[in-house]
Amino acid sequence: MTVTTGPQAIEFSFPDVHADATLRITFHQTLRVPDDPTTYGLPPSLGTLDVRSTREIRPRAVPAADGLLPLWQSEATWIDFSTPQDYPFLVKVGVGGINAITGNSYVPQPDFDAEDYLEAPTQPWLDGFRVDATTVRQFIAMPLGEGYTAAEQLTGTDDGLIRFSVAPLKPDVWAQRPPISRMVVDGCTAAPAGMGLGAGGTIHQSIATPIESHENWDVDARREVSVRIVNSAVWQILTDTPPHRPPLTIDEYLTHGYPWFEWYDDSLARQGGSALSEVQTVRQFGNEKGADPLPDNTSFTPPTPHIVGGA
Repeated sequence: MTVTTGPQAIEFSFPDVHADATLRITFHQTLRVPDDPTTYGLPPSLGTLDVRSTREIRPRAVPAADGLLPLWQSEATWIDFSTPQDYPFLVKVGVGGINAITGNSYVPQPDFDAEDYLEAPTQPWLDGFRVDATTVRQFIAMPLGEGYTAAEQLTGTDDGLIRFSVAPLKPDVWAQRPPISRMVVDGCTAAPAGMGLGAGGTIHQSIATPIESHENWDVDARREVSVRIVNSAVWQILTDTPPHRPPLTIDEYLTHGYPWFEWYDDSLARQGGSALSEVQTVRQFGNEKGADPLPDNTSFTPPTPHIVGGA
């Protein structure tokens, strides 16, 4: 079993379980949707973000983590879970010490009663913190220590890490079924080095209810990895590599004519809300502080989204 980090993906490989058991996790640059009462479609990928193994960085320069991810302050990102052979995986996602699906404290072991994980490829993307059955709050990079991040609001602390805990399906279960088809869509000002993820605008995205039996997962083979978010300007100091392009504004986005997407399959959506429904958005928290963290947060009417997937 191996885990590799970089240059543009985190790859979990379980050859001892099955030759097909490989999961690739990538972070995508995307448009930050306005933080307003509108629920938007899924913004597209504007390219994958670089992920650098900390083994390539001077050890004293980086706090403990397996990899580094560069983000500008107020930049949005979404996460793609790609299984090249459609091999199923159980995936837990922790952000700053909380579970991105439930809002509870993050632990790497799956809680089957709480269903605090997602299943790939049934769930191909995660654009933000799950707040209810059909919506998420977009992942937005914000500096630590000012109360903007979701973890800081729920627990008072945020360690700036994105964590993944991954377990493959048992090989004998996989051998008894045909692969599940999956559709793939191709799709600011520098801040302190410490960065976390706050809750941004609302996106229509269902987080599918787990469908695999608990016994089908090889939890003994589970592997973990952590990625530390650093500001893009600091990234260049640490890696001697120029950061990716700055975030697009709404006006630039409309000028390019980028499409919206909608993963239209709410039939499997897990019901009810999560603790993350109590988290204030970056805009709401900033307004209470008398600050303007999202200066270009301009409402607009997006085009009709392209429908992908679904039953």
